[in-house]
Amino acid sequence: MDFGDHLRTTGGALKNWIVAQFIDSVCVGALWLIGLWILHVPLAPMWAFIAAVLQIVPQFGAILGLLGPVLTATIKWMDWEHPLYVLGLYAVIAVVDGLLLQPYIMRRTAKVPLWASVTVPILFGIIWPFWGVLAAPPLLAVVYAYKARRKSAG
Repeated sequence: MDFGDHLRTTGGALKNWIVAQFIDSVCVGALWLIGLWILHVPLAPMWAFIAAVLQIVPQFGAILGLLGPVLTATIKWMDWEHPLYVLGLYAVIAVVDGLLLQPYIMRRTAKVPLWASVTVPILFGIIWPFWGVLAAPPLLAVVYAYKARRKSAG
């Protein structure tokens, strides 16, 4: 395997990971849109779009995407219930995304097994706090691309 093959394998794996991240962002945006419409939060399409764009930012993006809908619900209804509903929606979306969507999309797009896409970021986060969680998904995509390449070659 020459240097060009390594570049193609790594580049293809990272491209697949980026595609998986994009698909995940679109799915999270759709979940936000549906949830915010059900809760009658003003400007739901805008908040859903912002949440989808911010989903690309690991760890902080989802939380930043939450701020607008919570503030909007607080201002519109001036109570504690509606912002709490938005926080509950965020919790549901975070669980669905973290335990179902991301692992499924990573398995389909980047060929990373479900168990690896759930456990490896947790382990990397323990070993290398913060950065380990950020680095784990693209590294997994590259490792499994090389594993698939080795399997098909030999």
